[in-house]
Amino acid sequence: MPIYNAPVKDLQFVLHDLLKVSEQDIPGFEDLDPEFTGAVIEEAGRVASEVLAPLNMVGDVEGCVLEDGVVRTPTGFKDALKVMKDGGWTAMDCDPEYGGQGLPYVMHTAAQELMVSANMAFQMYQGLTHGAYSAIHVHGSDAQKQKFLPKMVTCEWTGTMNLTEPHCGTDLGLMRTKAVPQDDGSYKITGQKIFISAGDHDMADNIIHLVLARIPGGPDGIKGVSLFIVPKIIVNDDGSLGDRNGVSVGKIEAKMGIHGNSTCVMNYDDAEGYMIGEMHKGMRAMFVMMNEARLGVGLQGYAQAEVAYQNAVVYANDRLQGRAVTGVENPDGPADPLIVHPDIRRNLMDQKSFVEGARALILWGTYLIDRAHKNDDADADGLITLLTPVMKGFLTDKGFEYATAAQQVYGGHGYIEESGMSQFARDARIAMIYEGANGVQALDLVGRKLAQDGGKHVMAFFEMVKTFIKDNEGNAALKADFLDPLKAASKDMQAAGMYFMQNGVKNPNHALAGSYDFMHMMGHVCLGLMWARMGKAAMDALEAGASDKDFYETKIATGRYYMARQLPATAMHLARINTGADTVMALEASQF
Repeated sequence: MPIYNAPVKDLQFVLHDLLKVSEQDIPGFEDLDPEFTGAVIEEAGRVASEVLAPLNMVGDVEGCVLEDGVVRTPTGFKDALKVMKDGGWTAMDCDPEYGGQGLPYVMHTAAQELMVSANMAFQMYQGLTHGAYSAIHVHGSDAQKQKFLPKMVTCEWTGTMNLTEPHCGTDLGLMRTKAVPQDDGSYKITGQKIFISAGDHDMADNIIHLVLARIPGGPDGIKGVSLFIVPKIIVNDDGSLGDRNGVSVGKIEAKMGIHGNSTCVMNYDDAEGYMIGEMHKGMRAMFVMMNEARLGVGLQGYAQAEVAYQNAVVYANDRLQGRAVTGVENPDGPADPLIVHPDIRRNLMDQKSFVEGARALILWGTYLIDRAHKNDDADADGLITLLTPVMKGFLTDKGFEYATAAQQVYGGHGYIEESGMSQFARDARIAMIYEGANGVQALDLVGRKLAQDGGKHVMAFFEMVKTFIKDNEGNAALKADFLDPLKAASKDMQAAGMYFMQNGVKNPNHALAGSYDFMHMMGHVCLGLMWARMGKAAMDALEAGASDKDFYETKIATGRYYMARQLPATAMHLARINTGADTVMALEASQF
């Protein structure tokens, strides 16, 4: 069975050496001293490794079963959710007014990583509930908040998001689900939604669905879509549960991975629903949940790569195959361990440098969310809005790539189910698709986010990179290994942006044909910035006499690898972008 060990020390490094959370002027951050955050992360890691990880393969093998209209979850999932609820893990950053602990979002995210690595399919039940909670918390009425949020904070009731229909996925303007207004202010919801994660299960007393639907007579397209709270079981005015609503499961989807999560076809037949937010502006409310989910999915990408990497390292040290070309390193055995071979080292360094850079990027992103929300910081909000499609798209593409790279270390044994490596790759694959397929993230980045607010936020990003380089040019070691590669990569990204400006206006295809490359280019620059900052933090710690020299020296060496071997990919992406759309659009549809 695969192993999982929480990367507590690395999370602490990001929180305190890199982000310096306890020194920030954000309400609640003053309590985030190393002792407190360490205790939280240690306990989250214990739950992840002892409770959730052993159920990961169980969920994969058993899956979910639809029996008599009820979805049965895999063995042990109910008990695991009880552990989560009893430990307060579902309520970490939720509003204390509704039973939450009120911790910063960055701490919720740190704990979530460990649980997603341990059991992604299981953690989705809680993750979707958190997203639904957030949407209601921002856009719901006071009565809706009082009625639904306390039970959702504890996961006594869980939540979902219902967007996709059989005939429309990304193009939600095509949706047909309708919402007919009733005299009492409620709506009758009728239609079918597909691919609904955690759509039904046997672990909660109620499920609160957030459903996009059209009110008859409203505007065409996406402008005519509204958002509704549709509970599985009607909630009475006193908070007790009443009659079963007109909500049912058509089937559980048979899918490639995340078998432990119930991905359902949901049928709504005159189900009672309540509008949340403004009429015909449902996407505004739903985007609260979607944007949170996109960061969460980016986290899923590197969290699966993390657990796959951990197992690949163990296997590379244990598996004896061949001899080192520079001389025997295991004279008492018939062969040397795999890890002596340069190509295995390359593979593992690719994985390690990505995962650690991605962790820093996601935690920095959630720090920006805390700053935006708690300090009403418009610049932080604009920056995280720009970065969200990059975090979702780049981190999930690379997360899947490195989950399969870890599988490759095992050779044929990685292709055999009992090793568990196949599950990591299969589970990671969905992250590239849901919450907006990665091609759509790239289009959103280039087509909308770069130009948002007159390009203010991307220019602020470039200035951030430039300032960091300028402020640290006197550090010779940092300059050669970190700053110079970062400067070159940033110039590539700026050149790509200039190409879009000069060519994309007269022919938008020239910009959109390069959008995927630009998303990856920006992803590399983001990780390059994280590694440059982490390199500096590690050097500062060593200079200050840090006791764990090996940890910081390893961090610097890993960063050097990324800057030397991965960051130069920006030049390749720029070369592709500069070719424009002509070769991409050369064939007629009939020629494919």
